[in-house]
Amino acid sequence: MQKQIKGILIPIGGNEDKGENEYYGIDFIQEGILAHVVRESGGNQQKIIIVPTASSIPDEVAENYLSAFGKLGCTNLHILNIQSREEAEDPAALEMVKNARCMMFSGGDQSKIVNFIGMTKLHELINEKLANESDFVLAGTSAGAMCMSHEMIAGGSSTEALLKGNVLMKIGMGFVPELIIDSHFVKRGRFGRLAEACAIFPHLMGLGLSEDTGVIIKNGVEFRVIGSGMVILFDPSGLSHNNQHLLKVGTAMSLSNMVTHILANGDRFKLDDRAIEILPMHESHI
Repeated sequence: MQKQIKGILIPIGGNEDKGENEYYGIDFIQEGILAHVVRESGGNQQKIIIVPTASSIPDEVAENYLSAFGKLGCTNLHILNIQSREEAEDPAALEMVKNARCMMFSGGDQSKIVNFIGMTKLHELINEKLANESDFVLAGTSAGAMCMSHEMIAGGSSTEALLKGNVLMKIGMGFVPELIIDSHFVKRGRFGRLAEACAIFPHLMGLGLSEDTGVIIKNGVEFRVIGSGMVILFDPSGLSHNNQHLLKVGTAMSLSNMVTHILANGDRFKLDDRAIEILPMHESHI
């Protein structure tokens, strides 16, 4: 059943440019992924909360985001480094989030987000804001994107692609339950593990995000691609052959009629009717 939300979700494939490479000037930064996050949040004066929970170096990651958002003129920035379920129940943490216009989840280990925040008062509050506030943005990169699924990829080796049992699935945060999201998709060769995840849950769609690439999701169904890379969509609803459930672990799988879309910056997709809208080609793109 379609989850009705008013808020905006922005899952990002990881390694989004933060202006740290000196090759890029401020014009590039202002057109980058984080600039989209700021604009969708209502501008650089709005309250943005950075959540480095997933990271093994949360202080360093938080400082990087403070610097990156600072380059975009943001001044109302806050760090919420949740490292236990008790902290996710803390009234001070909940108060910080109540009037936030944006939460940005960092990369790292998506299971840490679920373990520390899932099914807590903070999780409940984020769901309430997504359901009721059309100007609230929940963004996440890498692990912060992958945790948005209900059926969440928690691990899996790219080198063992399309062998049954390669992908490890857990219950995620469920912000966009119709999708299974994977990140660093092209660079780390994650075709196989997302394909198996879709074979296990063929009623869901697979969303593979390249690095420095994301999607803006509005009303829970309307997608627009942003960033410099590509987005891969797997639609397993019409699979004519799927032997995943019959095979022994470690056996090579076969799938047929997996509909695949490759989308780039500006392309659009609707989750409810699975319609694709490709950005018209201009001479500047050739």
